[in-house]
Amino acid sequence: METRKVQLSGGTTYTISLPKSWATEHGIESGSALTLHPNGDGTLLVEPTGGRDAAERTLSVDVSTDGETAIRQQVHAAHTVGVDSMTLVDTTGHPADRRTLVEQTLAGLSGFEVLQVSDTRIKLTNLIDAENVNIRKSTLRLRLVVLAMHRDAVTAVVEGDEELARRVVERDNEADKLFAMVTRHFRRSLTDLHEVEKLDRSRDELFEFYYTARQFERVADHAEKIARFAIEPGAAISEEYATLLSDLGATARDVVDDAADIILTDAGIDAAVDVFDRQDRFTDRLDDIDRDLYEHDVPGEAYVLGLVIDSLRRTAEYGVNVAEIGLQQATREQVDS
Repeated sequence: METRKVQLSGGTTYTISLPKSWATEHGIESGSALTLHPNGDGTLLVEPTGGRDAAERTLSVDVSTDGETAIRQQVHAAHTVGVDSMTLVDTTGHPADRRTLVEQTLAGLSGFEVLQVSDTRIKLTNLIDAENVNIRKSTLRLRLVVLAMHRDAVTAVVEGDEELARRVVERDNEADKLFAMVTRHFRRSLTDLHEVEKLDRSRDELFEFYYTARQFERVADHAEKIARFAIEPGAAISEEYATLLSDLGATARDVVDDAADIILTDAGIDAAVDVFDRQDRFTDRLDDIDRDLYEHDVPGEAYVLGLVIDSLRRTAEYGVNVAEIGLQQATREQVDS
């Protein structure tokens, strides 16, 4: 890093010299035009005209010997790190089932579409620009999806509703897709100030939304796990514990929901403290129930109850994680002001 002194030129203009090595590397000389991008976080991006905006992040991958899992993971990785265009090359020729695999993978990723297909190449491209993305609204949407999944999952187990449970499992793809989009734009913002400018959020805010979305995605995973118990044979819950599980599930969701308000609606520090207190009480309650299950007369039911209660515990813990980042956000805003 170099330090340069600002000079006053002509009595009205501030000037600063550019490092010669940087200017030479980018073909800048006397008379060259530069583009300046002031950002909300106090930084100023300087670039040659027609520079990074015109550059595409492209990637070409030889998948001739790769299996299905490897191809899926490579497409997901390219989407996550912000690749604009990706070409999957198979010199032996892409079989029809591989094209189907790619299309199925893209169904879970916002923005990526198949652009061109030939015997040896499948080209993917991103169609969604950051200017058309609202990270806060996407996180809000993820919150609604996740809480609905969790509510339905607990209901499915309590009522033995296999059809409802399967809908929860299917909806996990929607949660994953929303989280993947938030992750993609957050990752791009780490290395591209243009992305920050287009998203109209500071890097601090983008990290806070990403971290919150990550906790929501984990809640969705546990909702799916809970729902699968309603699909398994012999996992019925007695009426005695049905009411208890419904109550515990509602409490866990309330912790997550109220914690989300701290990040998404500026609920404030007092709301975070309340979430921490309720989580402590909830944990004590779950500990008591766990001890009671050791003496349960029906081992199969005790097993299912124990796993469901563990998922509810983790759900509330993810809510606390959100409250913690919300508390940090509120503290940061106090310092910034």
